[in-house]
Amino acid sequence: MFKLILVPTDGSEFSSKAIKEAVEYAATFKSKIIGISVAVPYPYSALVADGDSQSINPEDYEAHMRDLAEANLEVLKNAASAVKVECETIVATGSRPHEEIVKAAIAKRCDAIFMASHGRKGLSKFLLGSETQKVLSGSSIPVLVLR
Repeated sequence: MFKLILVPTDGSEFSSKAIKEAVEYAATFKSKIIGISVAVPYPYSALVADGDSQSINPEDYEAHMRDLAEANLEVLKNAASAVKVECETIVATGSRPHEEIVKAAIAKRCDAIFMASHGRKGLSKFLLGSETQKVLSGSSIPVLVLR
């Protein structure tokens, strides 16, 4: 049995399924959930040389991403609260979400990671990679992938 489960969420429909399954598991086995959502920083580009060609203020962008991460975690907190499952949340900031997820699992000493797969197939999976695949590769603890 897993007693401390990390649940990454990006607010997608796929993440909602992982949340549902993690909360059900935690309620059944009296586990604790730690939710994480990663706020990706502003994508600075060397191609943008001057400020007048940027239409988005980097500080506003990053604040929006943090707010979005908080909102994503609120869904998890509400689902856990509804069935009286203890839930802690983390907003991490990083350009590589899979690294933040693995770091959080290690730092919090989680037993497992329950996460969604976006189900990319073929060339798009090969070219884009998958945060889930990268977590699977980088994690030393079990990762339950939900589709």
